[in-house]
Amino acid sequence: MPAAVESVFVSYAGPDRAWAEWAAWHLREVGHAVELDVWDWRIGDNFIERMNDAMRRATTVVALFSNNYFDPARWTREEWTSVVARRERIVPVTIEPLTASDIPDILTAVIRKDLHSLDEQAAITALLEAVNGPTGPRTAPSFPGTPAPVHAAPAGGAQGQRPRLPSGAGLPRVWNVRDRNPHFTGREALISRIREGLLGGRQAVVQALHGLGGIGKTQIALEYAHRFASQYDTVWWIDAAQADQILVRYTELAARLGIAKPEAGAEHNARTLLEHLHTQDRWLIILDNADDPHDFEGLIPTGPGHVLITSRNPGWNDRVHSLNLGVFARSDSLAYLSARMPGITPDQAGGLADDLGDLPLALAQAVGVITSGMTLDRYRHLLTEKTAKLMANGGPPGYPAPLAAAVDIATNRLAGDHPDASDLLRLGAFLGPEPIPTAWLEAVRDRLSTIAVDPDDIMWPQTALQPLARYGLARVDHETFQIHRLTQAILRDRSGQADTVRSEDDVATILTTVDPGDPDTPAAWPRWAAYTTHLAARKDTATSRPELRQALVRAARYLIKSGQERTARDLISALHESWTGVLGEDHPHTLDSAHYLGHVISYFGQYGEARRMHEDTLERRRRTLGEDHPDTLDSAHSLA
Repeated sequence: MPAAVESVFVSYAGPDRAWAEWAAWHLREVGHAVELDVWDWRIGDNFIERMNDAMRRATTVVALFSNNYFDPARWTREEWTSVVARRERIVPVTIEPLTASDIPDILTAVIRKDLHSLDEQAAITALLEAVNGPTGPRTAPSFPGTPAPVHAAPAGGAQGQRPRLPSGAGLPRVWNVRDRNPHFTGREALISRIREGLLGGRQAVVQALHGLGGIGKTQIALEYAHRFASQYDTVWWIDAAQADQILVRYTELAARLGIAKPEAGAEHNARTLLEHLHTQDRWLIILDNADDPHDFEGLIPTGPGHVLITSRNPGWNDRVHSLNLGVFARSDSLAYLSARMPGITPDQAGGLADDLGDLPLALAQAVGVITSGMTLDRYRHLLTEKTAKLMANGGPPGYPAPLAAAVDIATNRLAGDHPDASDLLRLGAFLGPEPIPTAWLEAVRDRLSTIAVDPDDIMWPQTALQPLARYGLARVDHETFQIHRLTQAILRDRSGQADTVRSEDDVATILTTVDPGDPDTPAAWPRWAAYTTHLAARKDTATSRPELRQALVRAARYLIKSGQERTARDLISALHESWTGVLGEDHPHTLDSAHYLGHVISYFGQYGEARRMHEDTLERRRRTLGEDHPDTLDSAHSLA
């Protein structure tokens, strides 16, 4: 027990979590009350409130100085500036070499303790001296090169196994992981969840990451392996796409561990490995791109080590603890683009990220093409006009294929194995990129020309949606499915003229069958929100489809009534321009669009233009519809 018990808050950057766990463990071991976010804060807590409360309670803030720590985009900046502003005690310990220019001027005068380049005993002594004063530890920790004994977990959710000194242990003795991606960005909360799941002590020493193709599953697993390499003795990466090769891959690991018998065969050696791992700790097996869970029956290692699985198939949900990955948060997309293309403006980065749907693979491809000599404007234009051709180029390191090739491979497999699911995927490509309610399909199942639905199949469309999820081509839940906008664009580009026309016909059938309700009624607005995104995606083809034009006019009314004036202006302006050119200025639907455009531009202070448009619309409606037509009277009311 130290002479004076401190209430310690450990302040660190996300990539340095292994250091934070190590420091928190040893400070608790000697009796300090330590608060560490990943051990003590619950999912759903307000991060800012918890941080402020912890800073108020702390008598000492141990700050793990690193280059990551001083990244201006991280919350650590708020943490150390708050401590300095309140003149409270901050104990800086450096975990990697830093120069004076790396540290903010206000902190350069604060005495720091270096932990980097020390062995673990010396690092523990340095840490405790920094917090306690010159007192050493009471018990001798184990040498990093030997397995550490398991201690009871400290209160507050810390792991049961003593964390190792990150710099002291280095890479594991057995390691076959490829080089780290130097451009890995974001995903801090996700990597934290993976770490917590693997340390959770339930069945979930196995974690599965699943999601769409190009979402970055392999890159996240790679970053986790490197970030926490020091906490393992063995890290073994297995390309699990070919399930029949798993026994061979296990035999290779058994040979590296010195437990294989060459004459015994792959199956015997794989079983020997699994039995060996069951008795060992500090190992991590990564099964990358594992498809069908049934192929891995009896082949997932058990014991006190960890298994990390990446897969497109959400079927792993039923067997192990799983995380369903989404696209980048917009902030991560902006950070990635800004780091890779230093001259890009925030508006340019935001526009490109929006065009690419924040898909990590697509962002990496875009950077590869743009930085090799193409202007950003040219790239965005081609992305609209020639999506499939553009996405076939610029395959980035670390990904097995460019996005277009990955989509082609998955869709070809899907067409061969599940033709009905392939038809549904093609139809979904002509709807919008937002979630598509499965109830819409159920309502028109007997009127679709692109899909032959068995009238006796009571499980359709669920039976057709499951393969889309398994092949990583769509996100599927109990009420909706969603296809990424770039996957949709590639599929549309790959469709012939006849298939395109038939798909457009079916989409029109779906969208005219849906009735979201009265656009003036707030209770109907959630239904209109989903409906409008899919209508707007078809606004260009709606010009030739009368059944969609009136629905788009009603959608514009919903946007205005629900206070979305900017979105309404963008939609109705595009419709008015298109319909004026094709249908003529006196067509009833053109006049409908002019009527609502006059309304919406007045919200932006364009009163003169709004009055001119209402006058013109009223004159045309009087002439074409008559003085007493309800639309004519509506225009007179708007002008008044």
